[in-house]
Amino acid sequence: MLLDSIKTQIDTLSKSEKKVAIAVLKNPDLAVAGNITALAKNAQVSEPTVVRFCRALGYDGWQDFKLKLAQTLALAVPHADELPLQSDLAADLVNKICSRSINALLDLRNNLHPAAIEKALDILSRSSKIEFWGQGTSGIVAADAQHKFFRSGVHTVAYADPHIHAISAALMKKGDTVVAISQRGNSTSLLHSVQLARRVGADVIALTPSGTPLADLATALVPIDLSFNIDPYTPISARLAHLVVIDILAVGLALKGGPEFRKKMQNAQKALQKLDMQFDSFLRHPPKI
Repeated sequence: MLLDSIKTQIDTLSKSEKKVAIAVLKNPDLAVAGNITALAKNAQVSEPTVVRFCRALGYDGWQDFKLKLAQTLALAVPHADELPLQSDLAADLVNKICSRSINALLDLRNNLHPAAIEKALDILSRSSKIEFWGQGTSGIVAADAQHKFFRSGVHTVAYADPHIHAISAALMKKGDTVVAISQRGNSTSLLHSVQLARRVGADVIALTPSGTPLADLATALVPIDLSFNIDPYTPISARLAHLVVIDILAVGLALKGGPEFRKKMQNAQKALQKLDMQFDSFLRHPPKI
């Protein structure tokens, strides 16, 4: 995800910082093996430019960036970027798809800043209402989020229709929160609704790549940086990363809520268990017709 983050943010960097980005992307192993002087020389920039590049990506400096890059390379699952082929056997598909998903989650764990999660949780914990917006595959993530959050007693809804979340945005007020979910961060209709929500004083938590228009509009950004190309299977990994972030936020909010939140979730679970028991009884003793 660190390399993907560089790819998604490269257009936001200065001309000299882009040279550093290209040097790192071209040979990340060399960047880890060398020092700041070597990287600066390879990119044909000054050492302060390398530091500015690191800080532009959200790191404290060269050493912090280098450590994260080393972790990313060390934990990467081999051959995870190999594309599925028509000639692949089932064993090949299992290896490639699972490796791709594992890599996405490892990258998420190693590069998702705790401060971003903490800021999002602070906003969610004081929200009077939480709405999840997404379109296409992100709409599926929004529906999953609504399912997870409402079980803890939070007033939540999920909208995937751009007309509906535009209307909802105009009716929001200060104290309400939108969690806007987008794999690319540039959907015109979603951006329009987010702008409306911000205008009336609602907070917006964006689950989207860094450096995108949606990220720029957010009150709090939880960056999910995955590269996109012509590979049609990339969105599978992206959606998985988004779902895990939703889990992190849902669990974090429940823990912030204390025993009362836990009790609500237990009551919801008991209601489901009771329904399952009634259905099992119905199957064992069906009514006579």
